[in-house]
Amino acid sequence: MFRSLSFSRQILPVAALIGVAIAAWLIFAGLPDRSAAEPAEQPPKAVGKLANEPRVAGAGIVEPSSEVIDIGSALSGLVTDVRVRPGDQVGKGQVLFTVDARAVRAQLAQSEAAIGEARTAIAEASAAQKTARAQLALYRSLADPAAVSRAEVIRAEGEEAAATSRLGLARARLAAAQAAAAAARTEIDRLTVRAPIAGEILAVNIRPGEFVSTQGGGNSSPFIQMGQTTPLHVRVDIDENEVARVALGKPAVISPRGAAELHVHATFVRAEPQVVPKRSLTNSAAERVDVRVLQLIYELPASDAFRVGQQIDAFIPAKPAPKATAAAKKGS
Repeated sequence: MFRSLSFSRQILPVAALIGVAIAAWLIFAGLPDRSAAEPAEQPPKAVGKLANEPRVAGAGIVEPSSEVIDIGSALSGLVTDVRVRPGDQVGKGQVLFTVDARAVRAQLAQSEAAIGEARTAIAEASAAQKTARAQLALYRSLADPAAVSRAEVIRAEGEEAAATSRLGLARARLAAAQAAAAAARTEIDRLTVRAPIAGEILAVNIRPGEFVSTQGGGNSSPFIQMGQTTPLHVRVDIDENEVARVALGKPAVISPRGAAELHVHATFVRAEPQVVPKRSLTNSAAERVDVRVLQLIYELPASDAFRVGQQIDAFIPAKPAPKATAAAKKGS
């Protein structure tokens, strides 16, 4: 019996350790190989002349030289026709899409009918006014005042006044009908959405038969996006801590994200006047998002390597390091 207890005390702890080891092996064996699934991200590298010179690195995004223009509708309604597709080149004023204008055209027809009625009323009132004035002038020109009764004169004066009043009312109705017709024509024109500039269609998010609203409805996407893509620009974010080092006005080396061999030299266009919170993210694990950046705009040369919305790496020449003053040298 004592031998059995001694055997149990020796074997059970060993069996437990073996079980724990097997369980641990199974757990770790089932985990994915992170070294294979998630290779270490290589930081962008400067190329060419800037590889050995002071520089400031930045990240950015490709955009049209006009920036992206979001096209909406001034009035709500059903889309009747969409006349463009992504990639189309359009001219300024070219029709992009149309919204159902039948209700507004009916209003225009009513206004035009009211214009016709008002003009007829004006002609009738003008004729009556002319007749009444001629009759009244005749009565007043008679040498013998007793030839016409006072009642006849009063009646002629009343007819002249009534005709003048009807003429004024008809003219007011004509003006109102003309204004309503002009407003209807304006709305019809606004229901035909045209390109505000010449450029390329980047996205089309509406289809014939869909209802569009001036408030955007439940869809926050713009109906159509377009912009001038010749030339393309890049918007580069520079950390506010690095802004003082940037040599503004100098060309920058730009390459698509992860493709430094496709680098080009871009021309400086402008620096935005404000430092703003960073919005363009690179999805890098080491990226800081709680920073403010200065946005620099550069013009890209003609190249098939860049598309609107594409992320890029940028390297910009840095200002020369300030030389130490004589006093500083002496003190050292």
